[in-house]
Amino acid sequence: MSTETLSTAEGLIKAPLIHKGKVRELYDLGDKLLIVVTDRISAFDYILDPPVPNKGQVLNGLSSFWFEKTADLLPNHVVHTDVNQLGDLVADSDKPKLAGRVMVSKKAKRIDIECVVRGYITGGGWRQYQTTGEVNGIKLPEGLRKNSKLEQPIFTPAGKNDVGHDEDIPFGEMARRVGGQLAEDLRDLSLRLYSFGRDFCATKGIILADCKFEFGLIDGDIILIDELFTPDSSRFWAEENYKLDVEIDSMDKEPVRAYLAGSDWDKNSPPPRLPDEVVAATSARYQEIYRRLTETSN
Repeated sequence: MSTETLSTAEGLIKAPLIHKGKVRELYDLGDKLLIVVTDRISAFDYILDPPVPNKGQVLNGLSSFWFEKTADLLPNHVVHTDVNQLGDLVADSDKPKLAGRVMVSKKAKRIDIECVVRGYITGGGWRQYQTTGEVNGIKLPEGLRKNSKLEQPIFTPAGKNDVGHDEDIPFGEMARRVGGQLAEDLRDLSLRLYSFGRDFCATKGIILADCKFEFGLIDGDIILIDELFTPDSSRFWAEENYKLDVEIDSMDKEPVRAYLAGSDWDKNSPPPRLPDEVVAATSARYQEIYRRLTETSN
């Protein structure tokens, strides 16, 4: 991978920028979208500085890897990931900066629900369970311990917000928002995808604790969009690190979270600059999960 970071593709793409998220930028190509995955990293709804080398390439590469593997389960939005096919949209001198970071995608009508599947009780699900014995209105057995594997994975949707945190909602509220049949279809597809990802990860010594999916509609048909089974959308644990009743070190931006938690940052003001060692450790995490899942380097 290149050690050069990309904080934005603005100025490199000869197409209108229609959305700038925390990590991804969407450019309008007429009947298609160009998604550029930057090296930006966020925490507590703030973009942090500096960017993390190789993060964007890992996220884009893993999504591409998984979209190809799951294509028989459900169609997805990918057209291609080749910067050289962008032609005059990108100057030849700028194409190396974007290599491995681009995904040309079909345009779909986004369904504004985060489709979350949990195979283990941890994170926000654990906090709900401690308080109510439930997760998103789903009653769970008494006596579960933090990080317990659930007897069956559960579907726990969230209402999608472009600003701030997504909102955990019960399945009935999801059905009210999108319609009963579509809600059931999305739940069934999410559970099938999770099972596929979980079983594949297990062959690589990785536990897929939970994950989220995004779906869209093209001519009324459901397709997978956005990203798939990446460290930003999934909680990966190395099997050798699995324990009950502890905070398991996940294979993502955990070094950033740990640094910020140990700092005196109030989470309401501009965050401190990340130390070089934290950035390097985070970059290594992203590259390691890519290597373990794909058995290649990006």
